[in-house]
Amino acid sequence: MWEFVVCDALVKVHPVRVPRPVAGATRFQAFLGEPASFQLAYRPPMEATFRDPRPLRVRVEGDAADLVAMSCVDLVPCAFLALPGHDDGYEFDEPGLYPDLLRPMPDGEAPVRFGGWGALWFDVTTTDPARAGVHELTIVVSSPDGAELHRASVSVEITGIELPPLDIVSSHWMHLDSLADHYGVEVFSEEHWALVDRFMASAAEMGATSLLTPVWTPPLDTAIGSYRTVVQLIDITATDGGHSFGFDRLRRWLELCRRNGITGVEIAHLFTQWGAEATPGIVVDQERAFGWDVAATDPQYRILMEALLPALQAVLDEEWDREHVVFHISDEPSGEGGLASYLAAKAVVADLLKGWTVVDALSEHSFYTSGAVPVPVVATDHVEPFLAERPERLWVYYCVSQDRDVANRFIGMPSARNRAIGHQLFASGVDGFLHWGFNFWYTWHAIRQVDPFTDTSAGGAFPSGDPFAVYPGPDGTPWPSIRHRVFAQAMWDHRALQAIRSAHGLDAALDLIDPDRTLRFNRPVLDPDHYYQARRRMTAALT
Repeated sequence: MWEFVVCDALVKVHPVRVPRPVAGATRFQAFLGEPASFQLAYRPPMEATFRDPRPLRVRVEGDAADLVAMSCVDLVPCAFLALPGHDDGYEFDEPGLYPDLLRPMPDGEAPVRFGGWGALWFDVTTTDPARAGVHELTIVVSSPDGAELHRASVSVEITGIELPPLDIVSSHWMHLDSLADHYGVEVFSEEHWALVDRFMASAAEMGATSLLTPVWTPPLDTAIGSYRTVVQLIDITATDGGHSFGFDRLRRWLELCRRNGITGVEIAHLFTQWGAEATPGIVVDQERAFGWDVAATDPQYRILMEALLPALQAVLDEEWDREHVVFHISDEPSGEGGLASYLAAKAVVADLLKGWTVVDALSEHSFYTSGAVPVPVVATDHVEPFLAERPERLWVYYCVSQDRDVANRFIGMPSARNRAIGHQLFASGVDGFLHWGFNFWYTWHAIRQVDPFTDTSAGGAFPSGDPFAVYPGPDGTPWPSIRHRVFAQAMWDHRALQAIRSAHGLDAALDLIDPDRTLRFNRPVLDPDHYYQARRRMTAALT
């Protein structure tokens, strides 16, 4: 007999584990514009005689059937899920195939996996208040011959409330070179711009409000002495009197940001990563003029910045609200020597950045107390001293190193550990969140490309899922991951809590998610039902 189980969106359906069914009375809920997501797990007859590989047919019935998008939850290879001795908050820790990729199903065909569970993912979405209400949907699964195998009834509630925009920065580094390299298109060709537009929209759908802007090729995750594909938005020409600049591509980038709802502009780092010792690989007259071989304090770099930064800032003032623009000096400086080199590099441009916000990721509290970094972006496993001695503005981030005791979105972790960040960000009152890997489809230090459908760990350097949250669909369309969808849910949680704070006060909002006031970044709640119960309370508070 075929087996079917309706599951919530925080379940990861593994082929050889019986999936956790949704509680019988559960109603899947979303606000206007938010997907209400659920899954249908299925397993073919566990009999050696069952050998029909033809796909099943799936359709949705009900008055909201036209609001439903279906995806197949595909398995992806994971060679590195967790470090030895990891904490207990992992769902999977052995190499293998695991659910992550949401492959669109426009034809309604679901693959058959002999001997194991598969899953289908359903998103129900509308921005139309007239479509708000409780909708009864029926998922109908049929055999290739048309015989009906199963009907699953699902109740979905679209709450007719438009939530306020996210009031913190949600920054994600979209890598334009990765798009060009993977799809084999010329940088800033029309094909490339179309990819940028589509993947930018996907980032916004995930909850991103700010993207790294490659005014020059970002000097990030690059092996010393090597360079990534040039994706420099600014044209720079040497002249007898110095330099002239072309900003047409930057203006086009900013227009795409506006169109896709991206409100933050994050200028690429002015110096190299992990020490600020060298300059970015900036191209002048179509040739590289700076880079690893040019020191951060080289006088020629100062000369260029004296001309370039004021010109860039004039364009930003014309196109954007500078309150939503940040500059970076260098990423993740550390150690006594790192502080000295960071301060030396910062001194090269400090006077040119007056009146603008400078933000950098760091882990060491001394970099803030020294005054080196006025707006720190702190790793979530190092943030407690910063919360105790609170900067005026504070962001947090997690990445590969935040693998113990804190929220993260590795494939091996349960989805609740991903969703936890929304509650944590709100309860802590921080001003922003940053993640480096929206679509990093390379190995460690970008030494070579990888196929993200077969390598989810950057060649084994990072836990699977850390380098990217989105897959490159073969037609140039971004295919989301489960982690993409769940992180978006976390941001919607934050927005709902914002609305409750505005209507009823901060304490009322906190009472819904943290009545004992014990929520900390190093204590993510891993019970999936916690997030559904909290959402029910949020919805009740707003209706």
